[in-house]
Amino acid sequence: MASDPPVDHLIWQETTVDGRVAMYGRAGEGLPVLLLHGWGLGQHAYKRVAKRLVHLGCEVFTPAMPGFGGTPGLPGEQMSFSGYAAWVAAFLDAVGVTEPAFVVGHSFGGGVAIKLAHDFPTKVRYLVLVNSVGGSTWSSAGSKVKSMAERPLWDWGLHIPEDLFPLRQITRVLPVMLEDAVPNVIRNPFGLWKAANLARTADLTPELEELKRRRLPVVVLWGDKDRVIPRASFDALCTAIGSDGEVVAGRHSWLLADPDAFGEVMTNSIAVAQLARQLETEKGAHDGSVGRRLSRRISRTKDREAPRLDRK
Repeated sequence: MASDPPVDHLIWQETTVDGRVAMYGRAGEGLPVLLLHGWGLGQHAYKRVAKRLVHLGCEVFTPAMPGFGGTPGLPGEQMSFSGYAAWVAAFLDAVGVTEPAFVVGHSFGGGVAIKLAHDFPTKVRYLVLVNSVGGSTWSSAGSKVKSMAERPLWDWGLHIPEDLFPLRQITRVLPVMLEDAVPNVIRNPFGLWKAANLARTADLTPELEELKRRRLPVVVLWGDKDRVIPRASFDALCTAIGSDGEVVAGRHSWLLADPDAFGEVMTNSIAVAQLARQLETEKGAHDGSVGRRLSRRISRTKDREAPRLDRK
């Protein structure tokens, strides 16, 4: 007789979003956490990351966004970050998430997460951007600043192999690529190309400035050896949101290579969101006002967090 999978292991499921099948993983109980994957990946990539979040008292959802992991792509007219955000909002409804979620967006998923928080404010309680696209600046040298729109495709592609396959951590990252990235390339190469073009020129700083005005709690993380998302782009995200970012040791895929480090970084933010959720439930309100007040504690406790972190 087969035994049930451990409670911290993602269970693979499917649902229907906008009349089309959507693939996703689900695990745990508690604070709803939505993990939005990076370009070329899917619902399997964040299994080890999800396990750490489950141990922090979360119910984790890892959808394969349209065009990835077996989920059909968006119709042509919806191929934008707004279209992806609308799809994710519908996904949350489809899987029964009825309260604002703790949303983590990695790389391309960070751009989707920003638009989700901007366009559907009742869906997001807390936003974490990990090596996210969306910064307005590609490079900055003295007074010479180049925008993301000026970044050529060859420069984007040049750094992806190095950053996704770091030699020191190849045994941890390679299985993820084989399970998600390779099938995506075989299944939908044109869709990946369109998503790459969307990601490499993304400027979502106006949306972040609006989130700053709304006082949504936002944490911006960046790996110090990332060449896919340059330092200038990370700095632009931090400036737009009006808060210090946090720099960790690692490349673009650091959270996949070192999920324990990611779990450490998330501990305080998850605790704040859980307390906000508890207080809002007791008050019968879900407008996020309690969470915004509690999020101010983060700035007072960051210096006591893991020593691998550096303030921007």
